[in-house]
Amino acid sequence: MSVIPLPAATTAQPLPTIPAIPAHWRFPADHASVAQARRALANALPLSTPPQLSYDLRLLASELVTNAVRHGARADEEEMIELIYWIADGHHWLAVSDPGRNQPVLVSPNPKACGGRGLLLVNALCDLWAVVPRLPRGKTVVAGIRQHSAA
Repeated sequence: MSVIPLPAATTAQPLPTIPAIPAHWRFPADHASVAQARRALANALPLSTPPQLSYDLRLLASELVTNAVRHGARADEEEMIELIYWIADGHHWLAVSDPGRNQPVLVSPNPKACGGRGLLLVNALCDLWAVVPRLPRGKTVVAGIRQHSAA
């Protein structure tokens, strides 16, 4: 076998940036998955992520995965939840998918209620979020937090 040397890269034209491959995880529809998702995301964040943005992204992952576990997937049927993280267009993006048919609804909970504020937090944390149908069934909640440059 002979080795053919490759020509050296020229510096006349800059090489294109190779896009980051999204981080992707699958978790069982179980409450323990919330902490697992938070840890997985924390380990995937770039080291240069500002502490507040890191905190906000981990909180966002917790809320989205919690909603998917509570309202979108059934542990008794061994359904899975997916979490995807990527950076694009000046945003840090999270997408959480579940097989459930129930659509998330942003509501004002009773002030005395112990729960029901997850989507209010999502709405407050994100610059943009949306629910996208997933065929043949289910949905994906996609949420983006703007990547603010250091001042």
